[in-house]
Amino acid sequence: MEQIKHIIISRTDSIGDVILTLPLCGILKSKFPGAEIFFLGKDYVKDIVESSVYINRFISYDQLLHISEKEQVDFFKKLNADVIIHVFPNKKIAKIAKKSKIPIRIGTSHRLFHLFSCNKKVKFSRRKSDLHEAQLNLKLLYPLKINKDFSLNELSELYGLEKIMPLKNELSKLIDKEKFNLILHPKSKGSAREWGLENFERLIYLLPEKDFKIFITGTAQEGKLMHRFLERNKDKIIDLTGKMSLLDLISFINNVNGLVAASTGPLHIAAALGKHALGIYAPMKPIHPGRWKPLGINADVFVLDKECNKCKKGGICECIMDISPMQIAQKLQSLL
Repeated sequence: MEQIKHIIISRTDSIGDVILTLPLCGILKSKFPGAEIFFLGKDYVKDIVESSVYINRFISYDQLLHISEKEQVDFFKKLNADVIIHVFPNKKIAKIAKKSKIPIRIGTSHRLFHLFSCNKKVKFSRRKSDLHEAQLNLKLLYPLKINKDFSLNELSELYGLEKIMPLKNELSKLIDKEKFNLILHPKSKGSAREWGLENFERLIYLLPEKDFKIFITGTAQEGKLMHRFLERNKDKIIDLTGKMSLLDLISFINNVNGLVAASTGPLHIAAALGKHALGIYAPMKPIHPGRWKPLGINADVFVLDKECNKCKKGGICECIMDISPMQIAQKLQSLL
């Protein structure tokens, strides 16, 4: 194992998933301090990946898709990788890795295509496990003789988000050093059960303006979906929807005090940066906080203690909608 010099981490899914994979990279750096770690992901997660001191190089999955298979294989061969870890199973990447003859190819055993493409297969089920996503990722390190059980507190210290860009002047001017600067991120791009704009609006009215400065973040498309909500509350909030790149958002989160959201990427960014990250969750497997809660010294979650099955196939989730805005407001006010 001391021969390992280059490791590819393949995780071609969303921001939150990627952030919860960063501790795995930190553990690999500790085990193999001389190794270079390459992170293969989609372009839109590039800025968060490159913010971690544990990643030596970002590899664009989107760019790989625009070249031929032969070019993909040649590209992989030039990386001289000793190991590839398929944290998120991807049939195309698994095929390329095998054709590139990467010596150690690690993946889960329950993916049929891994039976033919991976030579190190780890048996476990994410869906049926009670472990957190960040802990489940570490099972893929077993073939590398890393089998320590890390606590969630230990993992929360292993993001390595130390390469944060300074906040742009026009955004820096928005921060009020005399108040608790709070981001509300109401939407989730469909990746999570949402708390509802009515609840966020009630929360806004419960927070004293003399103590809190409130920002609303989201994509430009989400801003359009929230147009009436934003217009109604324009005197109490600063609308930043569609006005920041991911790099700007990371820097902005790094300069505020806290963030409230459902299970979304910005929530995990805030937790990783040590901010007061308040997550609002449904008590339903596999999307419950036991699997997906934000990990950080100041992270907290709100979830009802009940069986939640009505919205398994989608639709409005009563269990998350019934979490009281007063609960969130009281928690925030206790942080002043």
